Amino acid sequence: MTSFDSSPQLNVWRALLALAVVFVMLATTGWTAIRSHRGESPLQASLSAWRHGHLDGRELPDAESSPHRLTAFFASLTDQQQRRLAHRYPLAVGNMNGAPVELRYRANRVALRQQSKRERARTHDERLSATGQYEATRRMHRYVSLADEDRQILAFDPEGSGRVAEVFGNLDKAERVSVVVPGVDTDILNFQRTNRRYSAPVGMAKALYRAERTASTRTRTAVIAWADYTAPDGLGLDSATALRAERGAVRLNTLVRALPGGSTVALVCHSYGSVVCGVAARSLPSRVTDIAVAGSPGMRTEKVSSLRTAARVWAMRDGDDWVQDVPYLEVGGLGHGADPMSAEFGARLLSASNAEGHSGYFEPGTVSLYNFAEIGIGAYHLVECARKNDGCRAGLPDSSAA
Repeated sequence: MTSFDSSPQLNVWRALLALAVVFVMLATTGWTAIRSHRGESPLQASLSAWRHGHLDGRELPDAESSPHRLTAFFASLTDQQQRRLAHRYPLAVGNMNGAPVELRYRANRVALRQQSKRERARTHDERLSATGQYEATRRMHRYVSLADEDRQILAFDPEGSGRVAEVFGNLDKAERVSVVVPGVDTDILNFQRTNRRYSAPVGMAKALYRAERTASTRTRTAVIAWADYTAPDGLGLDSATALRAERGAVRLNTLVRALPGGSTVALVCHSYGSVVCGVAARSLPSRVTDIAVAGSPGMRTEKVSSLRTAARVWAMRDGDDWVQDVPYLEVGGLGHGADPMSAEFGARLLSASNAEGHSGYFEPGTVSLYNFAEIGIGAYHLVECARKNDGCRAGLPDSSAA
């Protein structure tokens, strides 16, 4: 689930009550979140080891260096040297923007297998409660699945609820890349689902990749299931504000800037993910040509022009999506601004017919998925507008990659 999915029938009064509760929380506790003070996370430990490490007597570059500098560093290494780094510092290399994507996949497989062994040990830790052992078992199985040789894990961080990103297609050779940005209640355990699979990031991205391939076999595409930010956990302070979105926007911007080659990028943002995309918009590079939002609670602004982006902004919402009942406002940092489906907002409105509610936009066979795919391959003149002759295709290039 990738938005306020735990609440099947939100209405205005419930949303207002939630906002009122948040105001009370702010008045009594302030903006500072309570954080546990634990030791270094696995990722931090790997980065620390990298910082003090060497390779054949050569100092390693700062892991926070520009992607360009890191790309040049890895290009100067032999394949054997690259593999040594991936095995010695798997989490650092696996999350390093600028490292070759194939090397990141390799490093993250190493990291996932290491973490799965740790979780396996925790399943037998008598200091844990039965619930704790059960959660360790779930994590162990998730890590084992993600570590499969056929999977392309671009980012992985086991800390907290976990962050992860997976690639479908050949990222190095892609002409066009779509990045699926999910919403609340997204973590490493529900990164993919067996039931309601198309409401989870992996199902969303897989469906979009297949739809793009169907729409155009000639266009080299790749799709990223991007759950590499800490999403809000259900309704509450984090989902009512842009705090998580602001942090996620920084990570999203870094990802896009570090993608290999000269591919263009379309952001496909669902629910709270559209808040992330809205906050990120003004800082995104020009390679981002399109931002498409579905089931959006707002993009932290009142109109498209305020996003300060040259990217085309598209919006869709199914008629049965309960998010339409959320108050579209922003008061004292609470709420996410105007309704992207409103005429005043100025987005290009797309059809989402037969999407079936808030979590159905990526279901195969839906018009919403079809529209995402046509945007992803750049076939703008084939998208279906929300209403006939409403001009959602006005001023767009009349070309098709299909």
